[in-house]
Amino acid sequence: MTSRTLTIGSSHTVTRIGFGAMQLTGEQVWGPYPDHAGGLALLRALREEGVDFIDTADVYGPHHNETLIREALHPYPELTIASKGGFVRGGFDYDTLGWVGNPIYLRQSAVMSARRLGLDSLPLYYLHNGYATDAPFEDQVGALRDLRDEGLIQNIGLSNVTAEQYAIAREIAPIAATTAMYNAANRTGGALMRATLADGGVFSPWWPMSLRKSIDDATPIYAVLDPIAAEHGITTGQLALAWLLHLDDRILPIPGTTSRAHLRENMAALDVVLGKDEVTAISALVSEAAGEATH
Repeated sequence: MTSRTLTIGSSHTVTRIGFGAMQLTGEQVWGPYPDHAGGLALLRALREEGVDFIDTADVYGPHHNETLIREALHPYPELTIASKGGFVRGGFDYDTLGWVGNPIYLRQSAVMSARRLGLDSLPLYYLHNGYATDAPFEDQVGALRDLRDEGLIQNIGLSNVTAEQYAIAREIAPIAATTAMYNAANRTGGALMRATLADGGVFSPWWPMSLRKSIDDATPIYAVLDPIAAEHGITTGQLALAWLLHLDDRILPIPGTTSRAHLRENMAALDVVLGKDEVTAISALVSEAAGEATH
């Protein structure tokens, strides 16, 4: 049986399946979620379904996701909220994506996320990526370190960085958590995950249940997953989550959904017990070094 909880930093103990809130926005993660009442209802159901960790970002909307979370859940009893800064959008199309690492901008981003969420202090705040070139990476991490020292951030996280950048950041400030793509069909964040777990930090895979989005032909993946899922009487999505939970007790998947039924199904993965051979079979589907399917 895998552990059901983990602790981020020294004080935030959470259930090991969180909620990625990105889908509660408009089309292409732009604008407000069109079913405002439905979004509020889903967020307010999280605690009833066992969720106590929510992952958001200022770029989701932008901003609308954070304000929806506040309207639904503030003052967040028994909830831990994580947000991110440094990723920017200039419009509806994804080709308007960009990255800003200017320390003054990152400071403003954290302050504004805290304001939109109605928090005096952010439990976990991620640098959203390691792509920005307008400021040295060391200065970007240093800006979050300063905000932690001032109390606006309680724990520093890194999102979508390389293992090499993670090592640099660890020399500047303690890193409580990292997040990157990692799932049964795509191991892009594998090096970052291994470095984080080796240091005792939390790794939070995004798109944890993605299969067909990760590779062009997922048939070989399903050829392995389907029989295992059938043996346990679960869906392949639940199996993908359970596999992640079995890899290490400091892995915190953050699946997203707009359906309460799907949310309940996701949380049921906490109760799935896999054999070592089953975990090994799923792990062997993808080359950890290349992050690509081996079949």
